[in-house]
Amino acid sequence: MQMTFSLWTFGLLMISLTGAHELNHFPENFEVAKRDEEYTLTCNSKPDDIVTWKLNGDPLEDDENVKQNGTKLTVLDIDTPSLGNYSCWRGEKMLSSTYLLLKVDEEDTVDSLINCRAKSYDCNFNCTWTGNGYTAVRLGLGHNCSKSSKSCQWISSSRQLAEGKLQFEMYHDLSPYAEESTMLEVTAEAISDFSIFRTSKRFYLRDIVQPDSPQIVKCQLVNEDVNVTIDPPSTWSEPYSFFGLEHEIEYVLRDDGQTERSSSTLIPKKISKLRVRSRDSLVLSNWSQWTPWKNVTY
Repeated sequence: MQMTFSLWTFGLLMISLTGAHELNHFPENFEVAKRDEEYTLTCNSKPDDIVTWKLNGDPLEDDENVKQNGTKLTVLDIDTPSLGNYSCWRGEKMLSSTYLLLKVDEEDTVDSLINCRAKSYDCNFNCTWTGNGYTAVRLGLGHNCSKSSKSCQWISSSRQLAEGKLQFEMYHDLSPYAEESTMLEVTAEAISDFSIFRTSKRFYLRDIVQPDSPQIVKCQLVNEDVNVTIDPPSTWSEPYSFFGLEHEIEYVLRDDGQTERSSSTLIPKKISKLRVRSRDSLVLSNWSQWTPWKNVTY
């Protein structure tokens, strides 16, 4: 019984130590440094204070990689062992705390890491982060975020999708009635261990518009044809007379089972089922997903 308890205690201790320094959030204060360069941290203290430094809670003494000069601490060689939470102390009182993170170069696969979609021309759109292996991710919109300005309004994930993907709800102030001349710029920051990856993606709103699936209201016989009445999705911008949609109907012929498509809402009578998709008729946006197949009977 005693051995079992000791093993359980040891296992719990190992789990605690393994995850103790994992950074699963964006700290209030952090600095980003490049590998193999030196970086100087400043303590939030009075100039004549005698301070000591800790790294991840452990006392930090002068060695070949760090040098203290008064209230400043210089890390001479930025690498994995020198990353983490640096805190400065006056006696038993912590004066300030700053995380030192390693800058990771931008990847060429940025387009596969951030995918954005707008259901309409309203003021919001969604972005999905598809990168794996990151413990904290945040997105920001605009020049302030791409330049790492303190005024950037960072947005946390609103939803976790399958396979570790994260969804973010973004907001813009573009007028839906004006000709679009300004590109949107989404910046992402992602943390893994004590490394931080930053990248930006620029696009026009019109390039990411993809309506939801439309609604098949009814099918009505008109002589030897069927007239299909289609309504825009409830999420599409109004008025519909200004934000026009074009529709495409895919149908299966009853006699030979062949599948055909039509941009007209008037299709042949002898069909067994149909489905519909839509897109912006002016900018030729991405097509919506198809509606479910609808059986046609008379």
